[in-house]
Amino acid sequence: MGHCFAMDWSDDGIVLGLRHFGESSAILEALTREHGRHLGLLRGATSKRLKGALEPGNVLKLHWRARIDQQLGSYTIELVSARAAQFFSDGLKLGGLSAACAMVAATLPEREAHTRVYEALDQMLSTVTEKASPGWIEDYVQFEIMLLEDLGFGLDLTECAVTGEREGLAFVSPKTGRAVTAAAAAPYKQRLLALPRFLTPDDGAASVQDLVDGLALTGFFLERVALEQHGTPLPAARGRLTERLAAQGPDR
Repeated sequence: MGHCFAMDWSDDGIVLGLRHFGESSAILEALTREHGRHLGLLRGATSKRLKGALEPGNVLKLHWRARIDQQLGSYTIELVSARAAQFFSDGLKLGGLSAACAMVAATLPEREAHTRVYEALDQMLSTVTEKASPGWIEDYVQFEIMLLEDLGFGLDLTECAVTGEREGLAFVSPKTGRAVTAAAAAPYKQRLLALPRFLTPDDGAASVQDLVDGLALTGFFLERVALEQHGTPLPAARGRLTERLAAQGPDR
């Protein structure tokens, strides 16, 4: 990539967050399609014209410019899709949106292209707006499985690590990320993570407990693979999503 391009580019971006900076500016954090998780200074961010465009989850056309590559640089933006508004009427969905944006912000290195994560996040957020709560949590968990894969740690949930069987998978080894059947797991199942049926070849309708188990599974590995080495816990928004889901009672 030529040096001039590094200092001036346009790309699609999903808003992850915003930190106020000075009186009317903000530092915008976005996941871009081609340039990864990228920050830039946005002037006039508190103005009426821009405020609504900067909600997490919205899709923007971003133009970034800096004098030298290492600088924070500045953004100019254009709103492409005001998707965040579709989440406001459902507390659980809003929690999912906040958690997804916080997880991406916490786990992806800065300025490193992760196009697959961009496309998966974009797709997952569109799916959430179309599905009833809490069923879309399945899609959220699948998104985090893909995020893990993209970070270099794929879960292997297709067959039992001990017997090779593909039916009756019920647990996951916290060491290897591989599935284990209920029978093979019996002697040490208290040390294993629950594997919800919606992530197995058996599939089946997911209860609230299955969805909670799904979030616990991906949360465990994301914390271990992507966050622990930096001494960072799971983002608070991610914990709140699980709490909000669990509060829905045993089944819906």
